[in-house]
Amino acid sequence: MVDERPVKAVDGEQGELFPDSSLPDELVGYRGPAACQIAGITYRQLDYWARTKLVAPSVRTAQGSGSQRLYSFKDILSLKIVKRLLDTGVSLQNIRVAIEHLRKRGVRDLANITLVSDGTTVYECTSPEEIVDLLQGGQGVFGIAVKVHMQEISGTLHEFPAERADGGHIEPEVPDELTQRRNARRTG
Repeated sequence: MVDERPVKAVDGEQGELFPDSSLPDELVGYRGPAACQIAGITYRQLDYWARTKLVAPSVRTAQGSGSQRLYSFKDILSLKIVKRLLDTGVSLQNIRVAIEHLRKRGVRDLANITLVSDGTTVYECTSPEEIVDLLQGGQGVFGIAVKVHMQEISGTLHEFPAERADGGHIEPEVPDELTQRRNARRTG
C-alpha cells in the first residue's frame, strides 16, 4: 500500500539531475543485460518481472524469438527500486503496489520522492516533515531516496550501448574533461 501525497515540484531540481534540463529520450532504451547490470539484478529476475508485468520494458517489448526488449531510464530506475525493496524484506505484493504508483509519475516528479517503508507498507514522502511524521510513530523504517538512484543511473548509462526503438542513430556523448581523465587513468 502506498500513501499518496501530492508531489511538489522544486525549481532547479531537474537541472541538477540532467545537466541540459532534458529528459531521457522516450525512444532510447537499453537491452536486458545492460538493464541487469545497471540495476544490480539477475537476468532471471528481469525476465520474471517482465513476464509478470512488475516492470515491463516500455521502449520495446520482446516480440518473438530473437527480439530484444529495450528498457527506458524510468524502467531501469524501477528495477533498481524493486531490488532495494526486495532486499529489505518488503513483500512482492506491496512492491507491486508501490511500483504501480511510481509508474504514474513523470521522471521529473520521481526526483522529489523518498520511499519509506516499515517492511510492510511503503509510503511516499516528498518533504523532510513527512519523513519525521513517519518516524514519530516509533517504528523502525528505512528510506529510499529516489533521486540518489536516478543520479547513479544517469552516471552509469553512458557506459552501456543504447538503442533507439525507431532504429535511428544515437549520437555518441562527448565526455567531459573529468571523464576523459578518469578513463585515461584506468587505461594506464
